[in-house]
Amino acid sequence: MTPKPARLRFRDVARVGAAGLRARRARVALSALGVALGIATMVAVIGISASGQADLLRRLDALGTNLLRAQPGESIGGERVPLPPDAEARVRRVDQVLSASATGRIEATVRRTDHVPAVETGGITVQATGLDLLRTLDGDVRSGTWLNDGTARYPAMVLGSVAADRLGIDRIGVRVFVGDRWFTVTGILRPLPLAPEIDRSAFVGFPAARTYLGFDGRPTTLYERSTEESVEAVRGLLPRTIDPESPENVAVSRPSDALAARAAAAGTFTGLLLGLGAVALLVGGVGIANTMIVSVLERRREIGLRRALGATRGQIRVQFLAESFLLSALGGVVGLAMGALVTMVYAVLRGHPPVLPFWTLAGTGAATLVVGVLAGCYPAVRASRLPPTTALASP
Repeated sequence: MTPKPARLRFRDVARVGAAGLRARRARVALSALGVALGIATMVAVIGISASGQADLLRRLDALGTNLLRAQPGESIGGERVPLPPDAEARVRRVDQVLSASATGRIEATVRRTDHVPAVETGGITVQATGLDLLRTLDGDVRSGTWLNDGTARYPAMVLGSVAADRLGIDRIGVRVFVGDRWFTVTGILRPLPLAPEIDRSAFVGFPAARTYLGFDGRPTTLYERSTEESVEAVRGLLPRTIDPESPENVAVSRPSDALAARAAAAGTFTGLLLGLGAVALLVGGVGIANTMIVSVLERRREIGLRRALGATRGQIRVQFLAESFLLSALGGVVGLAMGALVTMVYAVLRGHPPVLPFWTLAGTGAATLVVGVLAGCYPAVRASRLPPTTALASP
């Protein structure tokens, strides 16, 4: 009877594969590093993107998605039609509206001193505002106070965060030159992510704007907050409420949509970077295949000896596939650890919640093993086809 070859148990396969890797540690380390870099890139890209999106959504939830902004639209002739003077009062009469406040742009510049030319605006807009603006926008002051019934009637001004930085003002009580007279800074606002135009503005009360700056009383922007459930309904009502005769002249937007668009854009950019990570992983797979092919060429006498002692072609294939599998697994583990570490450090430094989706770990781990097996197929087949006599006779 023809003797049957002994079967290699899983433990034996793992031991033989590990022994082959230990014999070439430097080459194995470099090949594993190639795989690790590809995996680390993919994990870090997904983790950083997920952390940034989680932070964006967290901020969006804190800011609320129930803020609407109404501005003059363009007429058929391309001209902007100003909002009615009583637009704010009209919007307040809508049942679902929680709060509303208007701002009006003033043709004036704010300068640090009267020696600065009037044409130097510094990108700062002077606006008249109502007292409820900060409550409607859910904003806060960094220093000083917001306008009240008293300061809204006198030459007092509140600066947005960007406007204060551009003017070089970090405390209240400083005077600035607006139009042709001095105003005293009584407050500086914190940044408002949902209304970045507020950050670049300087505000005075409606009464003071009419008295000192010739404001005509027509608002240019109206902010409104309603209940979360009625946002879309109010959005449809606002144009007809503000201007019943020509509702098409009123443009209504939802500031939170800009943050949602940023999250979507971040996802698109993530797809591009994932492609780069996949390329890096493919390069790592090529490195594994190259390492295994060189290993076959260097170990022909070992292969011939094992064949002469009774090892089958299948066992030779399994041996080299095991080496390739273990090599890719080593690179995958190192890559996952590196990617997770990069994600964690980035999130902590940026103040984002560290997020690493489970599917990222599972997907990249599976991809690593698949690449390792595919990379080891050809070298394993080539090793199994070596005739024992030829292999033993090789130098």
